[in-house]
Amino acid sequence: MSKKITIIGSGFSSLAAACYSAKAGNEVTVYEKNATIGGRARQLKKEGFTFDIGPTWYWMPDVFERFFADFNKKPSDYYELIKLSPAYQVYFGVKDFVTIADNLPEIVKTFEQIETGSGKQLENFIKEAQSNYDIAIKDLVYRPGVSPLELITIETAKKVNQFFGNISSDIRRKFKNKKLIQILEFPVLFLGAKPSDTPSFYSFMNFADFGLGTWHPKNGMYSVILAMEKLAIELGVKIYTNSNIEKIEVENGTAKALIINGEKIISDVILSGADYHHSESLLDEKHRAYSEKYWNNKTFAPSSLLFYVGFDKKIQNVEHHSLFFDVDFDVHASDIYDNPKWPKEPLFYASFPSKTDENSAPEGKEAGIFLIPLAPGLEDTEELRNVYFEKIITRFENLTQQEVKNSIIFRESFCVNDFIKDYNSYKGNAYGLANTLLQTAFLRPKLKSKKVKNLYFTGQLTVPGPGVPPALISGKLVSELIEKNS
Repeated sequence: MSKKITIIGSGFSSLAAACYSAKAGNEVTVYEKNATIGGRARQLKKEGFTFDIGPTWYWMPDVFERFFADFNKKPSDYYELIKLSPAYQVYFGVKDFVTIADNLPEIVKTFEQIETGSGKQLENFIKEAQSNYDIAIKDLVYRPGVSPLELITIETAKKVNQFFGNISSDIRRKFKNKKLIQILEFPVLFLGAKPSDTPSFYSFMNFADFGLGTWHPKNGMYSVILAMEKLAIELGVKIYTNSNIEKIEVENGTAKALIINGEKIISDVILSGADYHHSESLLDEKHRAYSEKYWNNKTFAPSSLLFYVGFDKKIQNVEHHSLFFDVDFDVHASDIYDNPKWPKEPLFYASFPSKTDENSAPEGKEAGIFLIPLAPGLEDTEELRNVYFEKIITRFENLTQQEVKNSIIFRESFCVNDFIKDYNSYKGNAYGLANTLLQTAFLRPKLKSKKVKNLYFTGQLTVPGPGVPPALISGKLVSELIEKNS
């Protein structure tokens, strides 16, 4: 039977859920508080430059293919994908960098040149990582986190030790060179936890990196949002922006309506793709499933300080994606997770989409995105932002052996306060809940409200977890749950 489904937010998970729910024959409406759709994946356009405000890495192309295939479509029906070659570059010092190729055989050669014997070790490690990927991404993550029994399969039973070991120990047993260790530990940062707190099973991220490669959708990650919007509209979804949700109304234990810009919108089912903590704050306290103490005790993935910079010249000695690991990885990780504070010397990441995509910047100019991972909940001031930009741009000049400060046309920034203001993000987190052992699958906040009937949640604070591919999957899972429970 057709239902009137109202969705809060228009990020990846909300748009995915909207598409699936509309395909099932429901009347679906999406309400977005901001002026443009996309949630954290919005775009900044300025003086001929175009920046992805949020995600810039396109990994796990098979998940995107699977999403569009569910609607008899392909990503290529909506956007052009470019495989990055090389995938990315990692700087460890002046003229000291490692370039990661777009294929495993070349990466194996690179490892072997740095540490004798590591090439074979890498082949074995990635073979195991691929096995984990096949189990996790093709099966486990497509389960709704309702029961611990979802994790118990013939395949996972063979790998039970990998749920109790950790990535950091595994890598250090196989590799001794510090550079190689950091390169292999880097992908789990997308999961939002220290490698020492991330279960071994999550090595599947290394297969996503070395086995499947790094891609760029032409015109940026926002192309995927626009593709999903087009698909949703084709399926009959209505989308409204500038629609601030003020309250979720509950009658007799059932979600009945949203108050949007002062207007009451009646609905059969309410689904929130907004920040989970914020979504529950729209309920009267007695209807909330999770307390403030619950959220405060959770391990959150980092926030970020981001800079969007227009340069009046082409930047040299960098790739589309470049990581700067010239300072102590463990100290910065500790400043995020163990003793939250602004890092004295931060690692940082830089993306130059105009290296690949001429539409990102005017001819002869360069678009640069710089990101520093930070603990959520930190003090955020304009002064601090300025101090940290100066820190990283000075190091950037030194490491890449070029002068760039005088070539800056403009600089915009985005940090903790903006994550809170624009996305109602808990403590200004950027990536949701970390994927630690005690925050995996059925141990994450539920897709279906435990206290209110016909109220559901999707996105990075629920199942399956942080990242763009998991967000697409989250939308599919919750839409299936809605159909099953109706």
